[in-house]
This record gives sequence, structure tokens and C-alpha cells, in this order.
Amino acid sequence: MEPILSISNLSKHYGPVRAVNNVSFTIQKGFVYGILGPNGSGKSTTLGMVLNVINPTSGNYKWFDGNVDNHDALKRIGAIIERPNFYPSMSAYQNLQLVCKIKNIPTDKILEKLQVVDLIDRKDSPFSTFSLGMKQRLAIASALLNDPEILILDEPTNGLDPQGIRKIRDIIQHIASTGTTILLASHLLDEVEKVCSHVIVLRNGHMIYNGLVDEMNVNFGSIIIDAASKDALQSFIKQQDYFGSVSETADGYEVVLLQKIDTAQLNEQAFKSGLVLSRLSHKKQSLEDQFIELTNNN
Repeated sequence: MEPILSISNLSKHYGPVRAVNNVSFTIQKGFVYGILGPNGSGKSTTLGMVLNVINPTSGNYKWFDGNVDNHDALKRIGAIIERPNFYPSMSAYQNLQLVCKIKNIPTDKILEKLQVVDLIDRKDSPFSTFSLGMKQRLAIASALLNDPEILILDEPTNGLDPQGIRKIRDIIQHIASTGTTILLASHLLDEVEKVCSHVIVLRNGHMIYNGLVDEMNVNFGSIIIDAASKDALQSFIKQQDYFGSVSETADGYEVVLLQKIDTAQLNEQAFKSGLVLSRLSHKKQSLEDQFIELTNNN
């Protein structure tokens, strides 16, 4: 695998406050990474350091396997780490023209990038007429103008309504499908679960998980089970060695699974034991549940 960004023991302290503390991870080319954490966990500070906006207290990082210096590396990166800031009276197209001039890059990709973020029909509209979601999409277009190898987004859906969140998510997935590596900082766990292949979890400046999203969520979930005879049901539950903890709910009993099961086979097994189940459904633990467990227990 080809590393795009390697971070080693990176820290940032503001007096006694350790905003980021000894964080290390690697971003490989072609994947979508999510940095997850509640407010104050160190997500934005980490991004600020690798983008040369914040000076690290200690540790180091290198872009593109250290083969280029930071100045040249930044030319191969697209990033949005602040609120979109464009001229209100200028059109979307004019604002992107100005971005090209500032970055000293050609303007021939403007229409293509407006198409990517679904703003081609509003290219001549003043920025002041844009909704918050449209402003964010224009910012993404501006970050794509140099055809970056990696796109870095800090809370790209913050403040958006569900429709706006869905739009940004679709755009991110489309960009990723073209081979662009993406590093996304967010506290919206459901969105990260849907978009990212890898996840890094931060809490109080410490990294407490780094790996595949699917592996973070590697558990067997639970089942919701119920029957007319509560005594017989409780007896059946106690007899199964693949059942863990049990809690009573409004829908019956929620039983944590200790291994993968087939609900059809479980239903047949209960029937052979003389138990007719009135309810049996599998409940997979969400990334949010797993994230809460991690941040509460570390």
C-alpha cells in the first residue's frame, strides 16, 4: 500500500491542556478515513498540524512517504477546515476563478468541479443566495480544483439538515469512487459508518481506536426474543451457551450474542424444545453503540 500521510507521536499542548497527545496513524492511498470524536477530542487540531496551520509541540508527520517537502505536498492536497468564505456578491463561477488565481492553477476545471458538487445550474448565482449546504458544496468544489490526491474535510455536514447531509455524503462517495483518498473529521457517527472504510477514534487528545470500520463493529449484536410463556423462555435462554447478558425490554428480552447465529435455526430449536416464539429479530450493534463504549471505557 502507498502511504499518503504518516503521523508519528504527534502532540499539541496549550499550557496544561493536551489537545492532542502522542497520536500515530497512517493514511493509505485510495481509502476513506474518518476521524471520530466528541468536541474537544483533538480532531481539528490534528488536521491543523498536518496542514501546517498549527505548530506541533512534539512528534512529526510526513506527506507522500516523505518524498516531498510540506510546501510541495500542500499543492497535492485539497482541504476544508473552516467555514466556506467566499465573496457574497460574486457568482459561484467567479469565486472559483478567484480561488484558481490565488492558487495559481488553471481555470479549466471549474465547470467540471461544479458538476461534481451539483452546482452547475447555479454557476452564475451570487454566493449570497446559496443555502448553507450549497455553500459547503462550493467549498468542496474549490478544494477539488487542483485535482488533489487527498481531500481533507473537517465536519463537512455540520449544521446541515438531513437532505443536505445526504447530498454531501453522496458527493463524498462519488469523489472516493474516482480514487481520491479522503480524510474526514466528524462527530456524526452514522455518516462515518456509511461513508468511511477506516476510522480513527480520538478522546481527550488520545487515540483509542485505529482500524477498519467493519472491525470496530466486529460483534455479533443481540436478539430481541419473546414468547407467551416467560418462564419457559427464560429457561430456554439459560440453556444456550451462545447467549450472553439478558435485559428485559418493552418488546420482550434483549439477549447479547456471543457468536454468530442463524435466527431460523434458533426458532426451529426453540420449537423443538416446546417453545413457540412470538418475536425473534436480530439487532446489530451500531458504530454509535461501539463508539460510546470506547469513549466511556477508556
